[in-house]
Amino acid sequence: MIFAAACTAHPSHRSDPVTATVRIDTQSGPVATFVPDQALGAAVDGLPEGQNDDLYTPHNIAAMGRSGLRPISYSLRTELGIDAWHWGEEGSWSDPAHHQGYWTSSDNPVRPVLRGWGYALPRRGDSVDQAQDDGYSRIDDGDTTTFWKSNPWLDAAKTGAAERPQWVVAMFADPTPISAARIQWAAPFARVYRVQYWTGDDPYDEFQHWRDFPHGDIIDGHGGTALLRLADRPIRARLVRILLETSSHTAPPGAHDPRDAMGYAMAELGLGTIDAHGRFVDAMRHARTGSDQTQITVSSTDPWHRASDRDADAEQPGFDRIFRSGVTNGLPMIVPAGVLYDTPENAAAALRFLRRRHYPVTRIEMGEEPDGQNVSAEDFGALYRQFALALKAVDPAIGIGGPNLQDAVADSWADDTADHSFTRRFLKTIRTPGRQAPFDFFSMEHYPYDSLCGTMEDKLRGANARLDGAMARLRDDGVPATVPRIVTEYGISAFSGQAEVEMPGALFDVDFVAHFLAAGGHAAYLLGYGPDRLYEPGEKCTGYGELMLFGADARHQASWATPAFHGLSMLSHDWVLPGSGAHRIYRASVDLPGGAGERAVVAWPVQRPDHRWAVLLVNRDRTRSWPIRIDLGGRAPQGPWNVVQYDASQYTWLAAGENSHPVRDDPPRRFAWPRGPLPLPPYSITVVQFGPG
Repeated sequence: MIFAAACTAHPSHRSDPVTATVRIDTQSGPVATFVPDQALGAAVDGLPEGQNDDLYTPHNIAAMGRSGLRPISYSLRTELGIDAWHWGEEGSWSDPAHHQGYWTSSDNPVRPVLRGWGYALPRRGDSVDQAQDDGYSRIDDGDTTTFWKSNPWLDAAKTGAAERPQWVVAMFADPTPISAARIQWAAPFARVYRVQYWTGDDPYDEFQHWRDFPHGDIIDGHGGTALLRLADRPIRARLVRILLETSSHTAPPGAHDPRDAMGYAMAELGLGTIDAHGRFVDAMRHARTGSDQTQITVSSTDPWHRASDRDADAEQPGFDRIFRSGVTNGLPMIVPAGVLYDTPENAAAALRFLRRRHYPVTRIEMGEEPDGQNVSAEDFGALYRQFALALKAVDPAIGIGGPNLQDAVADSWADDTADHSFTRRFLKTIRTPGRQAPFDFFSMEHYPYDSLCGTMEDKLRGANARLDGAMARLRDDGVPATVPRIVTEYGISAFSGQAEVEMPGALFDVDFVAHFLAAGGHAAYLLGYGPDRLYEPGEKCTGYGELMLFGADARHQASWATPAFHGLSMLSHDWVLPGSGAHRIYRASVDLPGGAGERAVVAWPVQRPDHRWAVLLVNRDRTRSWPIRIDLGGRAPQGPWNVVQYDASQYTWLAAGENSHPVRDDPPRRFAWPRGPLPLPPYSITVVQFGPG
């Protein structure tokens, strides 16, 4: 394994007639202030069965700790997999005789809470999920004994407000002639509903709308099997929606839980035409795999489940394991609440447990990418409020926030209301007079590129504009400037690729964190804290890679460091003074002929609590070294400078599929530099420290 100490060396460099000037604006004052022990963090997540045992070893904890990323955010993989979260293995069922229903983990368990589990939802409506994607919709699985049911916590009996309409959307691969529907209802069924089609192909097109089929307005639904003639002539459509407006509030025979009668339930859906003989011709594909059935998306899903539904691919690390392992460094951890597929009672029990253990928790994050799961902002807001009230009843001082958007640019899916902004509509929902909910911080993820194909240099240079656009969108959407902005996961891409384990991944990480903090961000948490293995890329052009600080050996132990580890270690140990001291970021510009430096080189100066200056310099030019001078408010800083530098010449990657690994992995160089042009090598990260101004 490679964890060598940093060497002291003097870099070689060629003379260059063009010298950049980094101008630090000290006259205007700092643009932002941050505290490293709050701002520079990492995220932990769920893993397949058994892998948490491999991850949380003393060896790995020590390796992760060397990164200097101290505060921890806990990501909830179960939410992405459409699973209920048993945060503890001891607890109780709402139907204990049958080991099923709604689960609440024990807030006072007998045994340590070392692991939790996701439980797949047997009343699932979505064909696709954001985790393993190995489930399927019960609406078109070809089995009339299974059914989808909406979330009962969106019923008027739970929200205390008007009943939330629910919906089912079937999405065909191509425009398909539709003039009839066959709906096999479960209980409760819809008494009033509408069958509609989307007027275009793109569900995010703000100029398209939902239109009722000519005979699609149903006001006297009776349950059972309904065969509906929707139009006299087929209408070609890709998206068809069943909008459910009034529930029968009937329950299946033998049901005793009031929640069984809340919401809507559908056993099977067919869409197609009626032939000349009066027979229904179904255009939908019915299958028990999400990839083979016609894709279904639903507004919500009932978190009811059974003991037999445990998902072996969704093991979450237990709270005792996390806090006792040392991975949190004794600092407060952001804890999640499974708003979409859990219950307020289970979330409240988790907080009671954490308070019994006296674990440092000051913030609870509500949700996990609701925008990416096509949930409506109003539905999410209604659930958020119920969870928030349950948590505040346990601890009025706990900070409540979210919604952990998958991106700051969050537009509602297949929605034709005038306002498409998920964020703005969510905030409006939780601010409704008489229906307010606490909102103590805003959270999101940041992965600017879906694909890692193409020129990485261009992506790195374009990343700043993307973040500026994201922050502007938050302002436009009404996120208050006084509410802390937190990025609970970040990386150059949410998809794997070789760039993530080479210099581009490191360059992006350090530049993003500094830029986000300078833009007023409160904290950023890296995804990929623990050692990992390389994954086969979805696109061949990206190569094998993954978001991670360390490559793992056969026993899942940290074996070799990535450039991201070295870069972020420089950020947390050299750019800042580790601890709880306030750091002030100043504006800086990089002057080069023709303006090339503005995109090739970026500078982020901070004044540390010890009154020393540290300037983070990122050269995103893949082929050229840029010599730089530093102008500190009109004068040159006193020398010599202490310099820490890491560049592409110190890391060599051998691309060999899943066996890829570095053949050179040197630590950053450390050296003193006299006043004068300092070379910034191609693809490099440099921290320059000098004395007080």
